[in-house]
Amino acid sequence: MSAHEDTHAHDAHDDHGHHHKETFVTKYIFSQDHKMIAKQYLVTGTIMGVIGVLMSMMFRMQIAWPEQPNVLFEALLGKWAPEGVMDADIYLALVTIHGTIMVFFVLTAGLSGTFSNLLIPLQIGARDMASGFLNMISYWLFFLSSVIMVISLFVEAGPAAAGWTIYPPLSALPMAQGGSGMGMTLWLVSMAIFIASSLMGSLNYVVTVINLRTKGMSMTRLPLTIWAFFITAIIGIISFPVLLSAALLLIMDRSFGTSFFLSDIFIQGEVLHYQGGSPVLFEHLFWFLGHPEVYIVILPAMGLVSEIMASNSRKPIFGYRAMIASILAIAFLSTIVWGHHMFISGMNPFLGSVFTFTTLLIAIPSAVKAFNWITTLWKGNLQMNPAMLFSIGFVSTFITGGLTGIILGDSALDINVHDTYFLVAHFHLVMGISALYGMFAGIYHWYPKMFGRMLNKNLGYIHFWITAVCAYGVFFPMHFIGMAGLPRRYYTNTNFPLFDDLANVNVIITIFALIGGVVQIVYLYNFFSSIYYGKKATQNPWKSTTLEWTTPVEHMHGNWPGDIPHVYRWAYDYSKPGHDVDFVPQNIPLKEGEEELQH
Repeated sequence: MSAHEDTHAHDAHDDHGHHHKETFVTKYIFSQDHKMIAKQYLVTGTIMGVIGVLMSMMFRMQIAWPEQPNVLFEALLGKWAPEGVMDADIYLALVTIHGTIMVFFVLTAGLSGTFSNLLIPLQIGARDMASGFLNMISYWLFFLSSVIMVISLFVEAGPAAAGWTIYPPLSALPMAQGGSGMGMTLWLVSMAIFIASSLMGSLNYVVTVINLRTKGMSMTRLPLTIWAFFITAIIGIISFPVLLSAALLLIMDRSFGTSFFLSDIFIQGEVLHYQGGSPVLFEHLFWFLGHPEVYIVILPAMGLVSEIMASNSRKPIFGYRAMIASILAIAFLSTIVWGHHMFISGMNPFLGSVFTFTTLLIAIPSAVKAFNWITTLWKGNLQMNPAMLFSIGFVSTFITGGLTGIILGDSALDINVHDTYFLVAHFHLVMGISALYGMFAGIYHWYPKMFGRMLNKNLGYIHFWITAVCAYGVFFPMHFIGMAGLPRRYYTNTNFPLFDDLANVNVIITIFALIGGVVQIVYLYNFFSSIYYGKKATQNPWKSTTLEWTTPVEHMHGNWPGDIPHVYRWAYDYSKPGHDVDFVPQNIPLKEGEEELQH
């Protein structure tokens, strides 16, 4: 942590900030300013999120009212919904693209891309990312991959339709079904570009945190947000290349006659020339990324929630070092649990027991975090603003979703509910809804820093309460229809008299899903109208201690006018005895005789 970084960064700021005037194109489109790139990620992720949620509302309506004509289907799906009745092929395609968009484009890039870019330089005291140019390229690759994924929806034979996990042979044989053709090829191209974008971003985040911290900002003074982004980026660097290799091998199987993932295949009695490959090999490669991916999605949300809870409880985060240790433990364990997705793939029972052990082990650091959040809230002076409500909602869904993970992580129990709605309920609560809550909490909390204005608090309350009720209304009943054996990804269950009694439950779930989807319009209105008409933000509206609130409200490339502030204390000096106010920013020197706290 030498001072030469500070002076070097300051010189760079002079070069960028004062010597040339920014045009519309350099400021808003090809920007290298991390704050603008964060906004670009957020808006692109939001647009993709709207597409993903619309898809989920469509296939929920199909499950609730199968075979019934629907004007909406006819308008949105065209030839895939003759006379308003959804075609069976497009149902699986909608499920596939919904999963892909929400997991990768919204919760990975939208969440991590937005907040890693916004907060890493601001909270560690840096002028910008280590490489602004690389940062810009990573966003534009993400944008390109988003465009290709959306284009795949309009391919004549239909978009990719092999589930978001794209298992062979459906994904490896172009002739298997309509969605295995050009739509699948575009899916693979889009994901290859997306992975390149993620790797560029992750390398930039890691280098920035290691090299560009301001004077006094030791690793144990970093806010938990930065620890979460830092470790998330490392997990991404380790695991994303494995998915890239799987995608490239799949492209070779599809286009160049190899058989990495294809063995003896018969189509209508005709023997295809493939032999020697293994679809289970693809499962290993996919889930070696796919399970760490869950933590790539949830860790940034955990970091944001930790920061927001400390700030809105007006007390230090409980167990700071234990929180860091649990992030490190989750990162390590996340890379050795992927086999629990494959318990019914014919895996050796001994190997299954090993994966069961490591899967149950990961509950320990997750529980440490949950207990520490609850203890942070305990006897705090709670400020119940929308960001705080979404943070508490995050803890609720993370715990309820995590409890069912113990069942799915046990190979003997998992066999009974694998590929049923029980699984859908589990991962949507623990990963999907929890990460979305973390994202919403972060947006409500850091919106003043992004746009210089405040969001409407009352609209925020409406958004939270209706979303929270609907999220449980959708996913809580799914546990029960899953335990009753209802399989996922079936576009109708009318052929199975066994499931007739569950039809009404599916209708209730769908009604909650539709209300929950529609109420996001309140959030979107609040978000976009507040950019222009929101109340002007003060410099530190939440009275927080971290460095980003020491920068001026008006954006400037370089973050601080003059010198970068030095850091003298950890990030959570709230309600500290001996001070007149209930927060002491990190750049305030210690008083004589004052001890630095670190729990």
